[in-house]
Amino acid sequence: MIKLPPMVLVLLLWAAGLGAAAQFGKISVLYEDLRALYGGAGEAGLGLVVSVVGMVGLIFGTTAGLLVARIGPKRAIVGAMILGAAVSAVEALLPAYPLMILVRVMEGVSHLAIVVVGPVMIAALAPEAKRPLAMTLWSSFFGVTYAVLALVAPGIIAMGGAPALFLAHAGWMAAVAVLLALALPEDPPRVVRRLGNLLAEHLAIYASPRLAAPAMGFCFYTFLYVACLTLLPPAAPDGVRAAMATGMPLISIAVSLTLGVWLLGRMSAVALVQAGYLAALPGFILLWAAWGQGPGMVLAGLWLAAALGIVQGASFASIPELNTAPEDRARAAGAIAQLGNLGTTTGTPVLAALLVQGGPGALALVAVLGCLAGVLIHYWQRRRRQGGQV
Repeated sequence: MIKLPPMVLVLLLWAAGLGAAAQFGKISVLYEDLRALYGGAGEAGLGLVVSVVGMVGLIFGTTAGLLVARIGPKRAIVGAMILGAAVSAVEALLPAYPLMILVRVMEGVSHLAIVVVGPVMIAALAPEAKRPLAMTLWSSFFGVTYAVLALVAPGIIAMGGAPALFLAHAGWMAAVAVLLALALPEDPPRVVRRLGNLLAEHLAIYASPRLAAPAMGFCFYTFLYVACLTLLPPAAPDGVRAAMATGMPLISIAVSLTLGVWLLGRMSAVALVQAGYLAALPGFILLWAAWGQGPGMVLAGLWLAAALGIVQGASFASIPELNTAPEDRARAAGAIAQLGNLGTTTGTPVLAALLVQGGPGALALVAVLGCLAGVLIHYWQRRRRQGGQV
């Protein structure tokens, strides 16, 4: 075993998160290339190649948290990285559509395990003084991955087409798996614990304000943030679309890792989640007022991305703040994976339909309600915790 400083281990786990985000990102980058291969399945079938990975988390997110708590986080994440490398190598063969969907389902299992284990191990390994920074760094893995892919993927594809990008991803996953296997501390001895009735286990998690609060707040974040990144740049005037598309994820990451980390040292993560949602409210109002006006839409988009970026980091930081036991953190992380995928899956189609049917005013109204729901759900869960519910 290699002995590494705790924050280096955090960076290794973050590298695993980058690989997990690329399980989505590589297909997004290759979407038009894959249309030539799988377009015969129709638009819905082609979209399934992207979304089926998230559907695994939507269905089995909380179950994964229960399983990780049972088998041990190191075993889970190293196995998930090896599985991710293997399925990406198979994808490089560009198999027939049914096999590609099967492989993507397996990739969903790999992705789910990584996003459940990552925050749990980071919370355990990071020194207490640096835990807010570590948790916020973890929360940035999707945005960073998409930014990096936008820079490097075109060159890789130019050299070897879609198979080259799949193989590059397989190599990343395999290399990080080896490093994690050598560097992570061993799991504690396994305590055989029967999972029992899975429905009852799910109900117990969502009945607990400590376990459920991070996920319930995070659900509204993913509902709003992914939809904004998807819908706002194409709706903006031509001259500012590129600025919105690149600026929104970058400012979200920057604010989360600077102002967000600074604020986490001065207030609770739960309170910061609420503050981030409240800060987003004027951004949605400005978006409605400035719709169709380039500078106003850019300002509104950057404002929203910054405010929601604070919610992103604070949501993950609230897991260890509310839960001290590793198995509870695993359950809370599983719930975040589940409800986060619920928000990601529903946000864009719901807000897109509202935009078509009711215009920017309808979109802004529902977004404002979503922000208020994010605030109120944490207030309600805090009252439940103060009332003695676990």
